[in-house]
Amino acid sequence: MAFRKDLKGDYSPLYLLASLGSGGLAISFFMYLMFMVPHKGHPIPVFEDLVSALQTGGPLMLAIIALACLGILYFSFQHLRLLSWNIREYGKFKGCEQFSALKTSNAEVQLMAIPLTYGMAINVLFILGGVFVPSLWNYVEYLFPVSLAAFLAVGLYALQIFLTFFARVIAFGQFDCEKNNSLSQMLAIFALAMVAVGLAAPGAMSQNKYVSGLGIILAIGFVAIAMALALIKIVLGFRAMFEHGINKEAAISLWIVIPILTIIGITLFRISMGLHHNFAVHTEPWDHAILFTVIVMLQIFFAALGYKVMRHIGYCQEFISGSSKSVAAYAAICPGVAFFVMGNFLINRGLVSVGLVEKFSLIYWLLYLILLPVQLKTIQVLARLNNKLLKA
Repeated sequence: MAFRKDLKGDYSPLYLLASLGSGGLAISFFMYLMFMVPHKGHPIPVFEDLVSALQTGGPLMLAIIALACLGILYFSFQHLRLLSWNIREYGKFKGCEQFSALKTSNAEVQLMAIPLTYGMAINVLFILGGVFVPSLWNYVEYLFPVSLAAFLAVGLYALQIFLTFFARVIAFGQFDCEKNNSLSQMLAIFALAMVAVGLAAPGAMSQNKYVSGLGIILAIGFVAIAMALALIKIVLGFRAMFEHGINKEAAISLWIVIPILTIIGITLFRISMGLHHNFAVHTEPWDHAILFTVIVMLQIFFAALGYKVMRHIGYCQEFISGSSKSVAAYAAICPGVAFFVMGNFLINRGLVSVGLVEKFSLIYWLLYLILLPVQLKTIQVLARLNNKLLKA
């Protein structure tokens, strides 16, 4: 599909959520490999593990690997293609008066979509390398410091964007609380949490205790900032919604809590694994089962709340399946991806690890039958939005 060009003043940084959603879907297909392909000796399945599984596995395993690899390749390509498109269009947008208006309004927080999507790009490239590049894992200890530096650079960029915005509204009081009647400001928390989960990856997987320790400390720092700001933003957002009702076009932002919870949950999981492997801090399987259960229950609550609210105002009929065009509708993609990913962690690192569900049993596959429609619906919605908002 050919994309629109030269949007200039019609561009919005929220178009980056199209790239972000495609990257998230690539990650969702990686979950099949992560939890179904044996990878003894590696924290994630790598090229050699896939080759071994293809040689020894049955037809079902072959189908799982083929489907997952095709999904990873397709959505990674779309992610990088959309990221490149956004970079070009954003460069043209910066010269328009609409950009200056954005920089003096509540909408300045939309710029946090830039580091958020850059963080996703690093994750996607890491997975592509691990899955498709032979013997790359032999050199991974050299790559972990590079990964740390890349995520730290993205994190500092995110903090620079947010502090510029936050300092302005605190110094001059130009924040319009009446128009803050949604959770769109939580985009900043989403970006900072994405940095935290990226920093936690070397913390969990590196065998070098200094690299691991630095990753853990930096991840804790960014997740602490994200959680502190989340408390402020969610209270202000709900207060404005209670008083004025929700901003109809931004109603989808009620679901932004879902991906934030997934990312923070994986960050805490990675921190615990790094502490366990490198610093002799013991963890029990039930610790993770409880963590993932709490997160999934909160996600179900916010999913139900958002659905009820959007049903009241007819959001999906207007902005998803209807003719009305809103770039903010791309925020519908990440919640579907996040719920699918966290469901994988709950099933495999929770229920299977504590012995409540046997891997590859009937109950195991029935649980995946609950998750699979979420992934398929998310793909369908992304295709529909791309056709409506991006097609030339």
